Amino acid sequence: MSDLAWETLDSDTDYACPGFSVTRDSVRYPDGSEGEFHYVDEPASVVVLPFTPEDEVVVIEEWRQAVGRINLGFPAGNAEPDDDDLAAAAHRELREETGYVADEVERLAVAEPANGFTNAVHHYFVGVDCIRNGGQDLDHNESIRVDTTELDHLRERLREGGIRDGRTALGLFYYDAL
Repeated sequence: MSDLAWETLDSDTDYACPGFSVTRDSVRYPDGSEGEFHYVDEPASVVVLPFTPEDEVVVIEEWRQAVGRINLGFPAGNAEPDDDDLAAAAHRELREETGYVADEVERLAVAEPANGFTNAVHHYFVGVDCIRNGGQDLDHNESIRVDTTELDHLRERLREGGIRDGRTALGLFYYDAL
């Protein structure tokens, strides 16, 4: 173990709801003192950058209650407990949120977007040759509209501040950098 590591003495769930919980760890710091650390505990999630055969990007507009606005973004969602294959989860989330099906999904990157207060891990995939193959299959608490756009338009929206969804912004950065 690193001399920077904290020792977890005990762990308990303070609050649980669909989608995440809040965990409280009793910890011992490297200097020997003890304290508590609370964090949001959530399952791994997948984020899909879906491209049509015409090289348009499938995007969603989704109401986000926490910030009180519609966000432009990529299809994304939590992995289910029985998801052993995150690529299969990416296929499922794309189909459920957009009605599009990818010929294949390719791994792009993995990120811990806010590891100072959550153990969330986002697995990024690129969807290849996505075609509309039916309607959406949304959860009861999802309000999503589907559209397609050019990748350059998304880049411009990001530069102008029109994309505030962190998963989407990071996905664009990864796509352009890798």
